[in-house]
Amino acid sequence: MRFPLRHFVFGFPAILIAAIALSALPVMGQFAGPSSAPTTPVHNARALHPPAGARVAIFEFEDMECPDCARANPLLKEAAAKYNIPWVRHDFPLPFHTWSFDAAVDARWFDTKSKKLGDDFRDAVFANQTSITTQDQLRAFAQKFAADHKLAFPFVVDPQGKLAAEVKADYDLGQSIGIQHTPTIWIVTNRTSGTPFVEVVDRTRLYELIDQALAETKAEPASHHANGK
Repeated sequence: MRFPLRHFVFGFPAILIAAIALSALPVMGQFAGPSSAPTTPVHNARALHPPAGARVAIFEFEDMECPDCARANPLLKEAAAKYNIPWVRHDFPLPFHTWSFDAAVDARWFDTKSKKLGDDFRDAVFANQTSITTQDQLRAFAQKFAADHKLAFPFVVDPQGKLAAEVKADYDLGQSIGIQHTPTIWIVTNRTSGTPFVEVVDRTRLYELIDQALAETKAEPASHHANGK
C-alpha cells in the first residue's frame, strides 16, 4: 500500500518517516531489467543481503492489514518454496491501520513457539484479512489459531513490551532503508560487486528475477551475513 510521506505515531513514542529527497535516484539491481514503475530510493543498503549460507533470498517489508500485501503473500510463499530460498519478512505496520501493529506483535508471540508457526500465522491473517476489521476480531482470530495448534493464547500477549520493540525495530529499519509503500519486495543476493539487490516492482517478473539472481551468483561463496529476523 502506498502512503504519503508524513509523521506517523504508533500511539507510543512518535516514529518519524524520513523525508525522501525528490531528486533521489532509484537504485537498480545489478541484474535488474528496465521497468516503467519507480523503485524505492535505497538510503541504507546494509540490511539488503541474504541470511548466512544463502546466495539469494526474497526480502520483504509487509503490513498485515495491507490488501496488496495479502495479494503478494501466496506468490512469495510459492516462490520461496519452489526455489528453496529464504523469505526474509520484516514488519512495517502503517499507523493508520487499526490492527496491523497488534497483528505483528501477535505474530512475534507465535514466533516464540516456532518461527514456522509465526509465519503460518502471518499467512493465515493474510488469507483471512477481509474478515478482520477490528482489534477484537484480530484477537479472536489469534485465539482460534492458537487453539487449533493446541496453544493457549495469553490475555496479555506482550507484558514487557519486548515483542513490540522488535516490531518497532523492523519499522525503524524500514525507515532507514527508505520504505515508501507496502509491500516492498527485493530479491537480494550475496554478490560482492555491483548492487546486490533488485526491487520487485512488477510481481509478474518475480520468477524471472530469481532465476537471474541464481544464475549470477553461481560462482559466489555462501553469504556470511548474520540476519536477526
